[in-house]
Amino acid sequence: MRILYAEDEASLARAVKAVLEKNNYSADTVSDGQEALDWLDAGNYDAAIFDVMMPVMDGVTALRKLRARGDRTPVLLLTAKSEIDDKVEGLDSGANDYLTKPFDMKELLARIRAMTRGGSSAADSRLTYGNITLDLATFELSSPTGSYKLAGREFQMMEMLLRQPKVVVSPERMMDHIWGYDTESDISIVWVYISYLRKKLNALGANVAIKASRGAGYSLEITDGGSAAGDRT
Repeated sequence: MRILYAEDEASLARAVKAVLEKNNYSADTVSDGQEALDWLDAGNYDAAIFDVMMPVMDGVTALRKLRARGDRTPVLLLTAKSEIDDKVEGLDSGANDYLTKPFDMKELLARIRAMTRGGSSAADSRLTYGNITLDLATFELSSPTGSYKLAGREFQMMEMLLRQPKVVVSPERMMDHIWGYDTESDISIVWVYISYLRKKLNALGANVAIKASRGAGYSLEITDGGSAAGDRT
């Protein structure tokens, strides 16, 4: 899952980014509301966090502009203000949630999980296909024979594939969504992580394989027997 964080306080931006990445999110940071709108327009984000007090364009104004153009990306507002009127203004402007500074990182993560679940319940924090399940809270990929705790980009890639298992995802989209537009990594890194996941699926005795569609990308398919490595790129 990819998150954009708009915050002009550099030290806080670095700290939150580090916590998000430690918890298997991909995160980009920007320093003002206008920059946030530009990145959301060009990017592929699952959620955004806006600080209210920012230069150039404040978070509430940026949020209103985002909603006015029809973008429904979940947004969490952060602010040092705790007055009820300020919270109401933010929510009425289209915020999905509101958190007052200073905040605990555990609460921030819980609110991100809540607003990105949509209408589903906490019990739906698992993605299942075939005989494998990915727990979005514990980051565990499991089958009836065992489990692996996936870290970082392995988890993000498996989540991306499991959310739409029969949809082919291009390597370019994976790069943009997981590594970000400003990455210096070569696109061949996608194959490396696909290889890691295929080995784990095989070790778990999964009846799900990562299929490569030549020139298009990757998708999941249910196999007849145990796990198959799938076609190579």
